[in-house]
Amino acid sequence: MPVSLETLCLQRQIPQGCVVHHEVELGVVIGKTGRDIRLADAWNHVAGYALGLDLTARNLQDEAKKKGLPWSAAKGFDTFTPIGPFIPASEIPDPHSVRLWIEVAGQVRQNGLTDAMIFQIPQLIEHISSIMTLEEGDLVLTGTPKGVGPILAGEHVVAGLEYQGQELSRIEFDAIQRS
Repeated sequence: MPVSLETLCLQRQIPQGCVVHHEVELGVVIGKTGRDIRLADAWNHVAGYALGLDLTARNLQDEAKKKGLPWSAAKGFDTFTPIGPFIPASEIPDPHSVRLWIEVAGQVRQNGLTDAMIFQIPQLIEHISSIMTLEEGDLVLTGTPKGVGPILAGEHVVAGLEYQGQELSRIEFDAIQRS
């Protein structure tokens, strides 16, 4: 199990012609491989957590959806989805009480608690593992608070994960135009 999933890139590229949106998320790091994991056993598969920033080329995603095409490529551009360092599960005893936030160009865009998640972590693990094997080291992003919005080239972005008032992780970068 890696001790860190740290992101080393200090800049994120905004591809030409793309409207890129931010989605700050809690990532669940899988610590034990499993398939068809029962709800009651889900916590036994969690090694820890990480702050994730899901970046999406929203206009490309919307266009692909309208055409009935796969839209996962809209999330797969170079430098998308920075991930903060690994946080052991012992440091976050209640992951449904985590505060996630993001500031873009000095303005708070998202600020929410994981207690508002539509699906709790055990439900996500149970469902995902019914479709595919979850491997040790996999990262499951759990969803985002309200306030998703665009990031423009030239803007400074800071995102954080807090538990009981203590900041445990931060992602910070400048958005630049991809050449």
